[in-house]
Amino acid sequence: MALQGPIPVTFPMAFPHGCYIVGEVEPVKDFDASSGGRFVQARDKQTAELVWQVAVMDGDPTLKPAQKTVAVKILAPVQPVPPQPMPGLPFTPVEFDGMSITPYVNAAGRLAYSIKVREMHAPRQLNQPAQSKASAGKDAA
Repeated sequence: MALQGPIPVTFPMAFPHGCYIVGEVEPVKDFDASSGGRFVQARDKQTAELVWQVAVMDGDPTLKPAQKTVAVKILAPVQPVPPQPMPGLPFTPVEFDGMSITPYVNAAGRLAYSIKVREMHAPRQLNQPAQSKASAGKDAA
């Protein structure tokens, strides 16, 4: 089979209704290397990058409450900074680039997914000015 390891996906494939930060960006603990009260941060097995984690809420209205919050692991040399909160919104919208998903069977025997990303940023439609249809892709004369 051609697919081995993490499966590359796009943000719209994973979160078609968007997602929102509901926790802090925190380092992921390497449980094998940490001992005696000494914290060692996990590194990704494929890239050796430091691993950070943030909880996000999926914007899909059809999900059950227990399925809405997922952990997203961010591979980065320094702690990623979340986008600025949006005025009037209870949660901060976020998008991710360089996404991959690794399916696995969890302790309850159910299919689950580990989500890893390379970048976190504000949603593009919120931080880019809109172009009118008449001028999109055309030079002004």
